[in-house]
Formats: sequence, C-alpha cells, structure tokens
Amino acid sequence: MGKLIFGTCTADSLKKEFKEKGIKPEKLQETVVKTLISKGKKLATAESCTGGLISKRITDVPGASAVFDCGVCSYANRIKMNILGVKEETLKKYGAVSAQCAVEMAQGAAKISGADIGVSTTGIAGPDGGTAEKPVGLVYIGIYTEGKKYAVKAFLDKNGSAGRDKVRERASNVALYRVLTELTGQM
Repeated sequence: MGKLIFGTCTADSLKKEFKEKGIKPEKLQETVVKTLISKGKKLATAESCTGGLISKRITDVPGASAVFDCGVCSYANRIKMNILGVKEETLKKYGAVSAQCAVEMAQGAAKISGADIGVSTTGIAGPDGGTAEKPVGLVYIGIYTEGKKYAVKAFLDKNGSAGRDKVRERASNVALYRVLTELTGQM
C-alpha cells in the first residue's frame, strides 16, 4: 500500500484545538460544504462506525448536492470489499478497525464517486467490542485526495464512559475537520 501518514488525536486534544482555533463542532458541516463549493471540489464518504452520520451532517446543509454525490455505509466487511474495494488481505492482516482499512475505504469512496476527497471512519463505538489492543472509542479516519492518503488514529473515549453516540459524534467531527484542513491546507 505504500507509506501511510499517521496522525493521532484524543477527544481532549480535539476539544482544545477547536477552542484555540475558534471552531464550533456543530457548524463544521456548514463550513465544509461552503469551502467545497468555493473550491469547486466534491466529497464522498465511507462510514462504518459512524453509520452515515457524516453523510447526514453534510446533507443537512442546503446546497450540499453541489459537492456531495456519494456516501457508503459499509458496516459489513463484504461491503467494504465489494463496494469500496478494500482488499481481503488488508482485512485479514490488519482488521476492519485499522489505518490501512480506513485509507482503502476513503480511496474507494472517492474512486466510485469521482470525488476529489474521500473520507472514511472505521472503529469501535462501544459499549462493547473493544479489546486491549483496540479499545472502545478507537476510530481510524481515512483521508484520500489525489496524490495523498493517510489515516488519523483517534482515541475518542478515554475511560469507556462517553457512550456510543458521543464516540460517533466525535468521530464525525474529526472526519469533517480533516476534510476542512485538506481543503484549506491548514494542519
């Protein structure tokens, strides 16, 4: 697959960064759609643990149809493989909850839709399903743009008490924020 650029974040670091930059998480989708329109770019999503939440947030914004053609909810591995083109070898070697899978999902979404940017989420929203190696709250956000692909490893539930909805909300915030930083070139 080549070298992946990995970044990490936590719920606390994300909250701090948003505060420092004056970002309102509940408005991220509006800013993303506005920026996509101004730059003439399109976005596609591939979502596992967020179950379509990113797509919902994007399509809640009037005018989103100009920049959003495709969202794939790929909860099952066979959908990841058959629709998004995730390699079976990737799933066997790294698992569905991995940076490698997240990147292949994002790339697949961009490829099938013709979008400029693909974003994906795959992780463990909880309340169960976590292990010592992959705890509840671990989410990988994949980003694919022409010439660049990487994953962010996000720990979104420090002690297992955030709850499923909060993990999903935080994952969608990370995903939308990464899309925005790709569009603006501000990391």
